Amino acid sequence: MAYKDLPQFLNALEQDKQLTTISTQVSPDLEITEIADRVSKAYGKALLFTNVEGSKYPLVINTLGSYERLSMGLGVKHLDDIADQIEDFMNLSAYASLVGKLKAIPKLAPLPFIFPRTVKSAPCQEVVEDPDLDQLPIIKCWPQDGGKYITLPLVFTKDPETGQQNVGMYRLQVYDKKTTGMHWHLHKDGKEIYEKYRKLGKRMPVCVALGCDPATIYASTAPLPKMIDEILFAGYLKKRPVELVKALTCDIKVPAHAEFILEGYVDLEEERLEGPFGDHTGYYSLADMYPVFHLTKMTRKKNPIYPTTIVGKPPMEDCYLGKATERIFLPLMKVQCPEIVDIDFPLEGVFHNCAIISIKKAFPLHANKAMYALWGLGQMMYTKMLIIVDESVNVHDYQAVLEAMVIHANAKSHYVVTEGPLDALDHASNRAFQGYRLGIDATQKLPLEHSASLPLKAVDLSTSVHILPISQAKEDMPLHSYRYIILVDDDVPVDNYSTVSWKVFNNIDANRDISYKNRDDGTICLIIDATKKGEKDGLLRPWPDDIKMSETIQSLVTEKWNTYGIK
Repeated sequence: MAYKDLPQFLNALEQDKQLTTISTQVSPDLEITEIADRVSKAYGKALLFTNVEGSKYPLVINTLGSYERLSMGLGVKHLDDIADQIEDFMNLSAYASLVGKLKAIPKLAPLPFIFPRTVKSAPCQEVVEDPDLDQLPIIKCWPQDGGKYITLPLVFTKDPETGQQNVGMYRLQVYDKKTTGMHWHLHKDGKEIYEKYRKLGKRMPVCVALGCDPATIYASTAPLPKMIDEILFAGYLKKRPVELVKALTCDIKVPAHAEFILEGYVDLEEERLEGPFGDHTGYYSLADMYPVFHLTKMTRKKNPIYPTTIVGKPPMEDCYLGKATERIFLPLMKVQCPEIVDIDFPLEGVFHNCAIISIKKAFPLHANKAMYALWGLGQMMYTKMLIIVDESVNVHDYQAVLEAMVIHANAKSHYVVTEGPLDALDHASNRAFQGYRLGIDATQKLPLEHSASLPLKAVDLSTSVHILPISQAKEDMPLHSYRYIILVDDDVPVDNYSTVSWKVFNNIDANRDISYKNRDDGTICLIIDATKKGEKDGLLRPWPDDIKMSETIQSLVTEKWNTYGIK
């Protein structure tokens, strides 16, 4: 089913018993975060808060926080169904013959009807008022955050040269009732359009939509090529056009069925300190200077619902949006890299720190070819660790992937370190936006390759990986017993493999934090330093804190838990 708007989707969730309504009064200052975080970690339901302190509007969170709800929101049973549809459209060779063209008609028929449709009046403009963000139930997510944040905004901008609209999701720190930060990262499209306005010397119009249907929300996060309109893609996902309406104060079209629309502009000469913010990496992103968004008008439905989300140590709601991208964009990756069979982004890798890829290996160093091709694909350039395995390995079975690494990645030449762009949120590199990336060739080696794979019987998989608190590390570690030794800070639980993986993917610089030691059997042992770094390690940038909720809020929520009615 294609959902017209957020309330229609919430009604469907309620009928499916995937929505919990909480009437107990809650504070938007940390309490909602702690409740939602517990529910998210327990793979629980969406939450609708009807009594948020200081606001007359209800708040909904965790609406897309499961595979089932996200698939439901996108109108499919499984996310792979969308990938199959895309693969069908892209298989143009099947349309070459007359029979192929006739068979293609039912597949191509929906395409003309997915383009956005402009309407003259819209529910999102039922009420027009002066902007006052203090009236919205905007949350403060984490204790060290710089303030309250709008965390699920669809930010609409328009290219002054081409006239094409862009939609992205960039957090907005609330400064007062009429101004917020505009968190455009260096590599984002919104930032590129902003720079065009700077060259022209024109004030930049911006509109923000809050509370859209699931397909439109997802499309705003999708890593689409610049020439593809996000709203067109949303129409493709919905199999019907997204209705747009012209904003009241500028020439930008916004979703007609959004709950709220914030209209305004970005002053090209103004910047303000934004942050810190508890980010999706599980760490605080540091404060920095960013443009300022000035609101000039707010429109809304008569009875709107305010949407929000929280990010932090996975699993969180944003993880499922990332998984949707993993499945939906796999066919497009296969076009660029035909050897790819499947891909998995572990949640602990927060989607730009680790990817596991299976390939149809055909020639020596084929894995290396795949690595470099993937690092050249759009946002894949950020990926700090690529693990390449054979097509016989299930990339979603992490035990099988580890076995492949132990058996087949046993020489230093099987580890490729390159230098390139990194995500703005990477904190382990010595330099912002750039650093070292690691490629691991865990494929079975061919006779012509310079070092063969180990026979399975030569490897004791149960003792191949040793996780060690840094205080217990010694120079005479038993290298002959292990293939991987992982060093973590003393407060990291070594038996929690999810947490250890999260530390490895987030905390390493491939050039600085990995060392290779020869073993007696001719293979190597990798020592991976996943501890916090500082000046003694040559890191001159600040190291962010892990995100943790205050004990006071944890105790408060524990005391009130039975009153929330969460089951």
